[in-house]
Amino acid sequence: MIRSMWAAASGMQAQSMNIDVIANNLANVTTTGFKRSRAEFQDLLYETMQPPGGSTSETTEAPTGIQLGHGVRPVAVAKNFSEGELQLTKNELDLAIEGNGFFQVTLPNGSTAYTRAGAFKLDREGRIVTPDGFLLEPEISIPNDAISVSIGMDGTVSVLQAGDSTPRELGSLQLARFTNSAGLQAIGKNLFLPSEASGTAIVGTAGENSFGYIAQGFLEMSNVSVVDEMVNMITAQRAYETNSKVVTASDDMLQVANNLKR
Repeated sequence: MIRSMWAAASGMQAQSMNIDVIANNLANVTTTGFKRSRAEFQDLLYETMQPPGGSTSETTEAPTGIQLGHGVRPVAVAKNFSEGELQLTKNELDLAIEGNGFFQVTLPNGSTAYTRAGAFKLDREGRIVTPDGFLLEPEISIPNDAISVSIGMDGTVSVLQAGDSTPRELGSLQLARFTNSAGLQAIGKNLFLPSEASGTAIVGTAGENSFGYIAQGFLEMSNVSVVDEMVNMITAQRAYETNSKVVTASDDMLQVANNLKR
Protein backbone atom coordinates (compact mmCIF):
# COMPACT_ATOMS: atom_id res chain seq x y z
CA MET A 1 0.00 0.00 0.00
CA ILE A 2 2.92 2.33 0.65
CA ARG A 3 4.17 1.46 -2.84
CA SER A 4 0.79 2.37 -4.31
CA MET A 5 0.89 5.77 -2.59
CA TRP A 6 4.25 6.62 -4.09
CA ALA A 7 3.22 5.36 -7.53
CA ALA A 8 0.03 7.44 -7.44
CA ALA A 9 1.94 10.47 -6.20
CA SER A 10 4.33 10.18 -9.15
CA GLY A 11 1.29 10.07 -11.43
CA MET A 12 -0.07 13.27 -9.89
CA GLN A 13 3.28 15.01 -10.35
CA ALA A 14 3.47 13.86 -13.98
CA GLN A 15 -0.03 15.09 -14.80
CA SER A 16 0.68 18.39 -13.06
CA MET A 17 3.58 18.93 -15.46
CA ASN A 18 1.39 17.78 -18.34
CA ILE A 19 -1.12 20.52 -17.47
CA ASP A 20 1.73 23.07 -17.41
CA VAL A 21 2.68 22.09 -20.96
CA ILE A 22 -0.93 22.24 -22.16
CA ALA A 23 -1.43 25.64 -20.51
CA ASN A 24 1.60 27.04 -22.34
CA ASN A 25 0.27 25.68 -25.64
CA LEU A 26 -3.12 27.32 -25.11
CA ALA A 27 -1.53 30.59 -23.97
CA ASN A 28 0.32 30.76 -27.31
CA VAL A 29 -2.57 29.75 -29.56
CA THR A 30 -2.31 33.11 -31.40
CA THR A 31 1.49 33.48 -31.22
CA THR A 32 3.05 33.77 -34.68
CA GLY A 33 5.23 30.80 -35.55
CA PHE A 34 4.67 29.06 -32.20
CA LYS A 35 5.17 25.28 -32.12
CA ARG A 36 3.17 23.22 -29.65
CA SER A 37 4.85 21.01 -27.07
CA ARG A 38 3.93 17.54 -25.85
CA ALA A 39 4.88 15.97 -22.53
CA GLU A 40 6.19 12.40 -22.75
CA PHE A 41 6.46 9.91 -19.88
CA GLN A 42 8.13 6.63 -18.92
CA ASP A 43 7.27 4.00 -16.35
CA LEU A 44 9.71 3.63 -13.45
CA LEU A 45 11.72 0.60 -12.34
CA TYR A 46 9.90 -2.63 -11.49
CA GLU A 47 10.29 -4.78 -8.41
CA THR A 48 10.54 -8.34 -9.65
CA MET A 49 9.00 -10.68 -7.08
CA GLN A 50 8.99 -13.60 -9.50
CA PRO A 51 10.76 -13.32 -12.86
CA PRO A 52 8.92 -14.35 -16.04
CA GLY A 53 10.01 -17.85 -16.93
CA GLY A 54 11.10 -18.57 -13.38
CA SER A 55 10.84 -22.13 -12.13
CA THR A 56 7.63 -23.01 -10.25
CA SER A 57 8.41 -26.73 -9.98
CA GLU A 58 10.85 -29.24 -11.38
CA THR A 59 8.95 -29.37 -14.66
CA THR A 60 7.07 -26.05 -14.89
CA GLU A 61 7.89 -22.38 -15.15
CA ALA A 62 5.97 -19.12 -14.59
CA PRO A 63 4.51 -17.85 -17.88
CA THR A 64 4.38 -14.21 -16.78
CA GLY A 65 5.96 -13.75 -13.36
CA ILE A 66 5.21 -10.99 -10.85
CA GLN A 67 6.58 -7.48 -11.45
CA LEU A 68 5.29 -4.43 -9.56
CA GLY A 69 5.89 -0.96 -10.97
CA HIS A 70 6.82 2.16 -9.00
CA GLY A 71 5.00 4.80 -11.03
CA VAL A 72 5.84 7.23 -13.80
CA ARG A 73 8.25 10.05 -14.56
CA PRO A 74 8.46 12.80 -17.21
CA VAL A 75 11.12 11.99 -19.80
CA ALA A 76 10.73 14.74 -22.41
CA VAL A 77 8.78 17.79 -23.51
CA ALA A 78 9.02 17.58 -27.29
CA LYS A 79 8.29 20.37 -29.76
CA ASN A 80 6.06 19.58 -32.72
CA PHE A 81 7.37 21.46 -35.76
CA SER A 82 4.46 20.74 -38.07
CA GLU A 83 3.43 23.77 -40.12
CA GLY A 84 0.78 26.16 -38.88
CA GLU A 85 -1.82 27.76 -41.12
CA LEU A 86 -0.74 30.74 -43.23
CA GLN A 87 -2.57 34.00 -42.63
CA LEU A 88 -2.71 36.63 -45.36
CA THR A 89 -1.57 40.05 -44.09
CA LYS A 90 -0.48 41.84 -47.31
CA ASN A 91 2.37 43.39 -45.32
CA GLU A 92 5.54 43.50 -47.42
CA LEU A 93 7.77 42.48 -44.50
CA ASP A 94 5.56 39.65 -43.25
CA LEU A 95 7.16 36.37 -44.36
CA ALA A 96 6.20 32.74 -43.93
CA ILE A 97 8.06 29.55 -44.83
CA GLU A 98 6.09 26.97 -46.76
CA GLY A 99 7.93 23.80 -45.82
CA ASN A 100 11.16 23.11 -43.97
CA GLY A 101 13.45 25.85 -42.69
CA PHE A 102 14.04 28.69 -40.25
CA PHE A 103 14.87 32.37 -40.62
CA GLN A 104 18.27 33.30 -39.18
CA VAL A 105 18.50 36.09 -36.61
CA THR A 106 21.59 37.73 -35.12
CA LEU A 107 21.39 38.18 -31.34
CA PRO A 108 23.04 41.11 -29.52
CA ASN A 109 25.90 38.84 -28.39
CA GLY A 110 26.66 38.00 -32.02
CA SER A 111 25.32 34.44 -31.95
CA THR A 112 22.70 33.20 -34.40
CA ALA A 113 19.19 32.18 -33.39
CA TYR A 114 16.46 30.68 -35.54
CA THR A 115 12.76 31.40 -35.87
CA ARG A 116 9.64 30.54 -37.86
CA ALA A 117 7.99 33.85 -36.93
CA GLY A 118 8.34 36.16 -39.93
CA ALA A 119 6.75 39.37 -38.61
CA PHE A 120 9.71 41.56 -39.57
CA LYS A 121 10.09 45.34 -39.30
CA LEU A 122 12.53 48.05 -40.36
CA ASP A 123 14.78 49.80 -37.86
CA ARG A 124 15.84 53.46 -38.15
CA GLU A 125 18.67 52.50 -40.50
CA GLY A 126 16.33 50.61 -42.82
CA ARG A 127 17.58 47.17 -41.80
CA ILE A 128 15.16 44.25 -41.59
CA VAL A 129 14.76 43.22 -37.94
CA THR A 130 12.50 41.19 -35.64
CA PRO A 131 9.97 42.97 -33.37
CA ASP A 132 12.71 42.93 -30.68
CA GLY A 133 15.19 44.65 -33.02
CA PHE A 134 17.34 41.60 -33.75
CA LEU A 135 18.87 41.73 -37.23
CA LEU A 136 17.73 39.31 -39.90
CA GLU A 137 20.69 37.35 -41.26
CA PRO A 138 22.11 38.01 -43.81
CA GLU A 139 21.70 41.73 -43.10
CA ILE A 140 19.65 43.59 -45.70
CA SER A 141 18.94 47.33 -45.67
CA ILE A 142 16.02 48.90 -47.51
CA PRO A 143 16.73 52.34 -49.07
CA ASN A 144 14.75 55.31 -47.73
CA ASP A 145 13.32 56.09 -51.16
CA ALA A 146 12.02 52.56 -51.76
CA ILE A 147 8.45 52.57 -53.07
CA SER A 148 7.91 48.83 -52.67
CA VAL A 149 9.76 45.77 -51.43
CA SER A 150 9.51 42.43 -53.20
CA ILE A 151 10.75 39.16 -51.70
CA GLY A 152 10.67 36.16 -54.02
CA MET A 153 9.92 32.55 -53.19
CA ASP A 154 13.66 31.88 -53.26
CA GLY A 155 14.37 34.73 -50.82
CA THR A 156 15.59 37.28 -53.38
CA VAL A 157 14.96 40.80 -52.03
CA SER A 158 14.30 43.57 -54.57
CA VAL A 159 13.09 47.16 -54.21
CA LEU A 160 11.53 49.65 -56.58
CA GLN A 161 12.94 53.10 -55.90
CA ALA A 162 11.53 56.48 -56.79
CA GLY A 163 12.40 57.43 -60.38
CA ASP A 164 13.23 53.87 -61.42
CA SER A 165 11.13 51.73 -63.73
CA THR A 166 12.72 48.38 -62.83
CA PRO A 167 13.36 46.84 -59.40
CA ARG A 168 16.87 46.67 -57.97
CA GLU A 169 18.06 43.48 -56.29
CA LEU A 170 19.50 43.98 -52.78
CA GLY A 171 20.38 40.46 -51.74
CA SER A 172 18.92 37.11 -50.83
CA LEU A 173 17.57 35.63 -47.61
CA GLN A 174 19.09 32.31 -46.60
CA LEU A 175 17.19 29.67 -44.64
CA ALA A 176 18.52 27.13 -42.14
CA ARG A 177 17.35 23.65 -41.25
CA PHE A 178 18.39 20.97 -38.77
CA THR A 179 18.66 17.21 -38.78
CA ASN A 180 16.61 17.10 -35.55
CA SER A 181 14.49 20.22 -35.17
CA ALA A 182 12.89 18.80 -32.01
CA GLY A 183 16.31 19.08 -30.35
CA LEU A 184 16.43 22.87 -30.66
CA GLN A 185 16.51 24.88 -27.45
CA ALA A 186 13.63 27.35 -27.10
CA ILE A 187 14.72 30.64 -25.51
CA GLY A 188 11.51 32.66 -25.85
CA LYS A 189 10.80 35.55 -28.22
CA ASN A 190 9.91 32.91 -30.86
CA LEU A 191 13.62 32.03 -31.07
CA PHE A 192 15.54 28.76 -30.94
CA LEU A 193 19.19 27.93 -30.41
CA PRO A 194 20.99 24.84 -31.74
CA SER A 195 22.05 22.13 -29.31
CA GLU A 196 23.99 18.89 -29.38
CA ALA A 197 20.70 17.11 -30.02
CA SER A 198 19.63 19.28 -32.97
CA GLY A 199 22.96 19.23 -34.76
CA THR A 200 24.49 22.21 -36.54
CA ALA A 201 22.52 24.41 -38.90
CA ILE A 202 22.40 23.55 -42.59
CA VAL A 203 22.11 26.82 -44.51
CA GLY A 204 20.78 27.10 -48.04
CA THR A 205 18.50 28.80 -50.53
CA ALA A 206 14.73 28.64 -50.20
CA GLY A 207 13.19 26.08 -52.54
CA GLU A 208 16.39 24.06 -52.92
CA ASN A 209 17.79 20.99 -51.16
CA SER A 210 14.67 20.26 -49.06
CA PHE A 211 14.19 23.88 -48.00
CA GLY A 212 10.72 25.39 -48.09
CA TYR A 213 9.62 28.42 -50.10
CA ILE A 214 9.20 31.94 -48.73
CA ALA A 215 5.73 33.49 -48.97
CA GLN A 216 5.65 37.28 -48.81
CA GLY A 217 2.63 38.95 -47.23
CA PHE A 218 1.80 35.91 -45.07
CA LEU A 219 2.43 34.88 -41.47
CA GLU A 220 2.59 31.35 -40.16
CA MET A 221 0.21 30.99 -37.25
CA SER A 222 0.59 28.73 -34.21
CA ASN A 223 0.14 25.02 -34.86
CA VAL A 224 -1.82 24.62 -31.61
CA SER A 225 -5.27 23.03 -31.98
CA VAL A 226 -7.55 24.36 -29.24
CA VAL A 227 -9.82 21.31 -29.51
CA ASP A 228 -6.92 18.86 -29.14
CA GLU A 229 -5.49 20.76 -26.18
CA MET A 230 -8.87 20.87 -24.43
CA VAL A 231 -9.22 17.09 -24.84
CA ASN A 232 -5.66 16.62 -23.53
CA MET A 233 -6.43 18.90 -20.58
CA ILE A 234 -9.56 16.93 -19.63
CA THR A 235 -7.63 13.66 -19.91
CA ALA A 236 -4.81 14.99 -17.71
CA GLN A 237 -7.31 16.34 -15.18
CA ARG A 238 -9.10 13.00 -14.91
CA ALA A 239 -5.80 11.14 -14.63
CA TYR A 240 -4.72 13.48 -11.80
CA GLU A 241 -8.07 12.96 -10.07
CA THR A 242 -7.86 9.17 -10.40
CA ASN A 243 -4.34 9.10 -8.94
CA SER A 244 -5.49 11.19 -6.00
CA LYS A 245 -8.24 8.63 -5.35
CA VAL A 246 -5.61 5.89 -5.33
CA VAL A 247 -3.75 7.77 -2.59
CA THR A 248 -7.00 8.07 -0.62
CA ALA A 249 -7.82 4.37 -1.09
CA SER A 250 -4.34 3.33 0.03
CA ASP A 251 -4.65 5.56 3.09
CA ASP A 252 -8.03 4.00 3.96
CA MET A 253 -6.57 0.52 3.66
CA LEU A 254 -3.66 1.46 5.94
CA GLN A 255 -6.12 2.88 8.43
CA VAL A 256 -8.05 -0.39 8.46
CA ALA A 257 -4.83 -2.30 9.00
CA ASN A 258 -3.82 0.00 11.85
CA ASN A 259 -7.16 -0.48 13.55
CA LEU A 260 -6.90 -4.27 13.64
CA LYS A 261 -7.18 -5.65 17.18
CA ARG A 262 -6.85 -9.05 18.71
